[in-house]
Amino acid sequence: MGDHVLGVAMNGVTGRMGYRQHLTRSVLAIRDAGGLELADGSRVVPRPVLVGRSERKLREIAERHDIEDWSTDLDSVLSDPSVSIYFDAQITHAREAAVRSAIAAGKHVYVEKPTAATLDASLELAELARRAGLCNGVVQDKLFLPGLLKLRRLVESGFFGRVLSVRGEFGYWVFEGDWQDGQRPSWNYRAEEGGGIVLDMFPHWHYVLEHLFGPVRSVTARTATHIPTRWDENGEPYEATADDAAYGIFELEGGVVAQINSSWSVRVDRDELVEFQVDGTHGSAVAGLRSCRVQHRSTTPKAVWDPDKADPGRYRAQWEEVPDNADFPNGFRAQWELFLRHVVQGTPFPHDLLSGARGLQMAEAGLLSAATGRTVELKEVAL
Repeated sequence: MGDHVLGVAMNGVTGRMGYRQHLTRSVLAIRDAGGLELADGSRVVPRPVLVGRSERKLREIAERHDIEDWSTDLDSVLSDPSVSIYFDAQITHAREAAVRSAIAAGKHVYVEKPTAATLDASLELAELARRAGLCNGVVQDKLFLPGLLKLRRLVESGFFGRVLSVRGEFGYWVFEGDWQDGQRPSWNYRAEEGGGIVLDMFPHWHYVLEHLFGPVRSVTARTATHIPTRWDENGEPYEATADDAAYGIFELEGGVVAQINSSWSVRVDRDELVEFQVDGTHGSAVAGLRSCRVQHRSTTPKAVWDPDKADPGRYRAQWEEVPDNADFPNGFRAQWELFLRHVVQGTPFPHDLLSGARGLQMAEAGLLSAATGRTVELKEVAL
């Protein structure tokens, strides 16, 4: 039994998410642990090959992390037979062409979301990968985080009884960039560059809803650009042309109603930057990225509305923490390990490009709903 050394071209690792979560905390963490152990005792050892536009940044990262191979020439990397996987964490509008090239070169592809700029393009990528017989996947990291893993445990145990509704709150204040640097790159606020909170976050909400509660059947949304002027990385003011907040209602198969607010123009008054409350006939839960609290029907307080008296209810104190009962690895690394097993052993991987296309379909439906003021039904998408 020998190790499987797998060349992984990683495009976009000079960006914050690509560097921190995908390179250092996932691929390099797996490499430095001696690889991913398979059922037969052998190991898969990923060998990262860095790709990007900045020679200086690539060289610095490579030297910092003992990475031998890097290049600013994507075509030369894709022509290397020792590279088996292409990973893409570039800005959205650059992703489609690079993924097409990788598929044409016969590389398995694993990409950040959204997978392309439009639903039609994302479906075409999924079809190209299917025809080529290539493993393909899209990052759906929140499903692998402790809070949502606990929430999944509750769903699968039947804790909720019949699920009635899901309510999500996501967001934080992103500084405008004039008196404090913004926490997000300026392209996020330019529609012409693929920016906007709908394109960024609705694909996340889609896979959370789909995998935990059921397929999304319709979307009603309202978007806003609450902060019209921001300052870019050079301190220059610019007009924000993309939405920075979105308020959505999603109807799921089986009658579950989900409401999710997403905003980069909101100050946080909750325990985590994103929280989901799930209410069912037998119990409720509030899950963030790490924690999850529950309240069973038998311990639900009997609230009484009386605006003339101080409310004696200590409602938050009447919820219980769901225990870890397991070790939770980094969520991005956990999905990387699943994808590596998928490539080497052919194990199931439901988070494919078609799943990513459904997420983009919901984002497009949200933008259409906001533009027209109507509810948009989601049709089945298939290859």
